[in-house]
Amino acid sequence: MSNSLHSESTRRSLEAPMLIEVLDPALQAHLIRGGRVRSYSNGEIIQQRGEAADGFWLIEEGAVMVGQFMRDGEFRAVALLGAGDSYGELAVFSGRPRIVDAVSRGESKVRFIAAKPFLDALGNYPVATRKLLGALSAQLQDTLAQLAGLRRGTNPERLAGLLATMADRAGQVATVRATQQELAELLGVTRATANAALRELERQGLVRRGYGTIEILDAPMMAILAQE
Repeated sequence: MSNSLHSESTRRSLEAPMLIEVLDPALQAHLIRGGRVRSYSNGEIIQQRGEAADGFWLIEEGAVMVGQFMRDGEFRAVALLGAGDSYGELAVFSGRPRIVDAVSRGESKVRFIAAKPFLDALGNYPVATRKLLGALSAQLQDTLAQLAGLRRGTNPERLAGLLATMADRAGQVATVRATQQELAELLGVTRATANAALRELERQGLVRRGYGTIEILDAPMMAILAQE
């Protein structure tokens, strides 16, 4: 993650860099200056599937859950993003309507960067195009790896893989700010199932549960468990 953009308040559920992170700092600053800041309350919808891709979002404060609302109203999350992360760029590049919904997790502040200024600015930074291609490839690889990991193993092993991804790679101990409901949505299981998986990881001495947080006591061992 980019130190200039990312806050440690929320561990995100993706490893690959956000596209805006790979841009030249001058281009980042230019886009940020031209963006409009908007605030959202907990559970408020930021973007909806089917909307025109007229820009993308940079999270400045708080966190955002990205996923899809089902016909019965259930929200199925695919990613938890934190301050410094961005989303919506892929739809801008494709020129197609958005395929995901985005919901504010708690109070959040996001900056909307319009598509036209973004695409026009890229023309002045040709090196950025190659960097963006690399970031897109990394995101695709990350997504495929997560899909493969979430489809195999027991629920504790799958949860271990998710938490290992969200944990800080810098040390043995890290704190993931995510509720059990959010983890359940990311895994595609019920809250009760996610809670049972957390209890098993806690029994093994790998995590410690708190209010809205999960303390990872041994991230390397969690990663090993996820690969079994």
